[in-house]
Amino acid sequence: MAHSSLYGRSLITTQDWSIRELEEVLELAKDMKQKRFTHPYRNCLDRRTFIMLFYNPSVRTRQSFEAAATELGGHAQFVEPKSMRLKSKEKAGETTQDAAVVMSRYSAGIGIRILEDSISEYGEGNKLLREYERYASVPIINMADDRFHPCQGLADIMGMREHMGELRGKKLVIMWSYSPLVRSWCSVQEAGILCTRLGMDVTYVYPEGFDLDPEVMEMCEENARKAGSAFEISHSLKEALQGADVVYSRNWMSPLRYSRSKEDELDSYKPYIDWKLTMERMRLTNDAYFIHPMPVDRQYEVEDAVADSPRSIIYDIAENRLHVQKAIMALTMGEL
Repeated sequence: MAHSSLYGRSLITTQDWSIRELEEVLELAKDMKQKRFTHPYRNCLDRRTFIMLFYNPSVRTRQSFEAAATELGGHAQFVEPKSMRLKSKEKAGETTQDAAVVMSRYSAGIGIRILEDSISEYGEGNKLLREYERYASVPIINMADDRFHPCQGLADIMGMREHMGELRGKKLVIMWSYSPLVRSWCSVQEAGILCTRLGMDVTYVYPEGFDLDPEVMEMCEENARKAGSAFEISHSLKEALQGADVVYSRNWMSPLRYSRSKEDELDSYKPYIDWKLTMERMRLTNDAYFIHPMPVDRQYEVEDAVADSPRSIIYDIAENRLHVQKAIMALTMGEL
């Protein structure tokens, strides 16, 4: 049995991998989707365990990774860090180094999901993944942290290509939408850095005061420059939506979220309660597709008429999480 050139590699963000490596994942994911239960790699994780550390709960992430491990002949082990004796700011316990080394002895890979509710300062979640990567001898897979969500980003690309073909030159609008859920930055930031690298014209549109990570925005700008595509930030919905081929309408928190209460954060949203993707606003676009990482906060972020329309591809993208993750696990952990 052989190993892929990606064997042993961690995936913290798509920005860490070359375009060729990302295309290898997407090509294998497409093939695995077509041959879901008959693919030659269907037993490449035979008797291997993938440990999943969930600092934050999930629906699709847990289900899709567990299904992926099963369909590759392996096993996904769900672990809640709060039930473990891990060291944190609040309590004494086992260090990240010791936990990473020991879990590496038990598993073929480790997935970690840690969002803003489990940290006190932006960047801490991503920093924890990097610390695990430093000490682990198996791949660390980002299942969503406070900065990035690579599996979602790849599933977005796979879904858009299925419906649109070549993405280069297509316009993606990533739109802030009102929601009382106070949502994280990871998915919308990953979409920006990945889509600009692959030649899409990307526009972020949001009210004043909802800026994202400036370092990530610089990545988007540099990626677009290298790819020969466009990158813009706008505060006008009407202008931004003109000519859009895809609209990604989702809430994200303000940069002040870590320094104030959820109630104060929500108060700052009230002037923008009309920031919602409606059928009327979709008419400004180039008959755009609607995408979203889910769960969709219906009637806040988007009208049901949009979410349930023929141009909504949210369920195809949700399914593609399974196939993308199977490809990542096979290439980084499997015997091929």
